Formats: sequence, C-alpha cells, structure tokens
Amino acid sequence: MSTLVAVLRRAGFYLLALWAAVTVNFVVPRLMPGDPATALVGRLQGKLDAAALEALRTSFGLSDAPWWRQYLDYLGAVARGDLGVSIAFFPAPVTEVVGGALAWTVLLAGTATLLSFVIGSALGVLVAWRRSGRLDAWLPPLLVLLGAFPYFWLAMLAVHVLGFELGWFPVRHAYDASVSPGWTWAFLASAVRHAVLPALTLVVATVGSWTLGMRSVALGVLGEPWLDHAHARGLPPSRIAWAYVARNALLPQLAGFGMALGYVLGGALLTEVVFAWPGTGHLMLQAVRAQDQALLQGLFLAVSVGVIGANALVDGLTAWLDPRVRRAA
Repeated sequence: MSTLVAVLRRAGFYLLALWAAVTVNFVVPRLMPGDPATALVGRLQGKLDAAALEALRTSFGLSDAPWWRQYLDYLGAVARGDLGVSIAFFPAPVTEVVGGALAWTVLLAGTATLLSFVIGSALGVLVAWRRSGRLDAWLPPLLVLLGAFPYFWLAMLAVHVLGFELGWFPVRHAYDASVSPGWTWAFLASAVRHAVLPALTLVVATVGSWTLGMRSVALGVLGEPWLDHAHARGLPPSRIAWAYVARNALLPQLAGFGMALGYVLGGALLTEVVFAWPGTGHLMLQAVRAQDQALLQGLFLAVSVGVIGANALVDGLTAWLDPRVRRAA
C-alpha cells in the first residue's frame, strides 16, 4: 500500500510539473509584443481584410475573450493535440510539423546520446578498475582534450576528412534525394547511412563527460568496504567490476542521463545546421527567423514533456536498480 501511495505521489508531482510547463507556455507568448496573426499578415503583405484577420487570430487562440477563457481553451486544445497553425509552414498544423522533425531528432540525437552514455559509462568503469595503469594515464587527458574542441570545428573536420576526402559518408541532408520517404528498406538504409557521421561527431564530443563522471563515481565505490567481502568470496574480477561496481556507480549517472535524454527532443542545433539535418533544432531556428510563436510553443512543449518523461523513466530505473530506493518508498 505504501508503495502505491509513493507511486501516486510521484505521478502527481510529474503531472503538476507538466501543468506548470503548459501554463508557462501559454503565458510567455502573450507577454511578448505582437502576435502570430499579425506576423502572418506581414508575410502575406497585408492581403487579408479585417474579417479574415479576426478569423485568423481566433484560429491562433488570440480571441478577445478574457484571459481565463483563453487559458481554458488552450488547455483543451493541448489535451486534443491541437497546437495551432504554423506560420513558417502555413497552413500546416504545428503538431504535424513538430512530429515530422521529432522523428529525425530521435533518430540522430537520441541514438547518439544513448551510445555516448553507454560507451562513456563502460569506459569510466574500465578506467577506474585499472586505475594508475596505462589506460588511466592517457585516456582521461585525451577525452578532456576532445571535449575542449569547439563542436562546430569538430563537425566540420569530420565532414572534410570522412565526407569529402575519404567519401565514406554523405555530409548533407537526412536521406538520398533519389529515395522516396516511407517505410522501405532503401529509405531506412539511406537515413541510417546519413545519420552515421553527425551521430559520430556527437558521440565523440560528449563521451568524455560520461567517462570522467563514471570514473569519479566508480573510484568512490571501489573504496567501499563491502567490496572486500566480494573479493573474499572468490568472485571473478570481471563480475565484481560489472555486476557490483558498475551497478552502484551507475545510479548517480542516471540523473544526468535523464536530463540529457529529455533535452534530446530539443535537437542538436549546431549538428543539424552543419549537416542540414531536418530535426527540431533546425526547426527551432526556422521558427525564430519566421517569428512563428505557435511553432515555438509546440517545440518548447515537446521539450518539456521530454524532460518530465525522461525524469519519470529515470526514477523508475533507479528504483529497479537500487533496492534501497524501493524500501524507502
């Protein structure tokens, strides 16, 4: 019963956080000068009469109704998945535009974040286990050096060497122009091939922070007295390293991974600009240039939902990995 109460309490907390994010998303654009309808009229060079402008403002949820009525209408529209119409891609719905970009972002940034976390955590445990050895002497400084390079420089270097000089990977767009989008093997193979180079640069740029963080935590775990008991039982060193040290050192890393996973939906702006990748980061840049408030609201809401959902997932994983959390619940 107490576990159910704890679960309901955490679920209530996340629902409250989601409500706060939606509320901020409603309030902030209305504090800014201008509105999406007026911006669209400017793009159309004033080719709308007063009645059409008023109808357009109503479609954007900017009627002359009181603010509380607009707020309730906005909550209802969000619950229905209706986030308005995009100016930059008029008359496409925001949900359709954001949904298309999210798929590409999850493929690129989501895969790169997961790979970076797994590789970095494994390297961190390995370096800590072989502390004071050759691996511990040269790998951490190398990772610090790689992390110090500006990302856009690293990406352009990868484009020049691996793309233009060696010709191993395509360097622009998300798939070949000769392939029709759809759930076909040709399209999926083309998309994966185009994603390799930008994903590789993201992994190289971020794996160092996960490795160094995991190494620091694992060194603390290696000093725990209960590990002497594991050695005394005659357990193989590999089992001690991965089943005991890695599992206990992984718990503090999960909080950072949850935040990184949540912000994946925001896209990797520099990566998407350098490689012309049609993800949410590139879409956000287009929305800012077009002053597309509805599209920006949709993107911010997607990021908020992603962060909240990722943290809820990490909470569940932490409770599953650590019996102490379950007992505390």
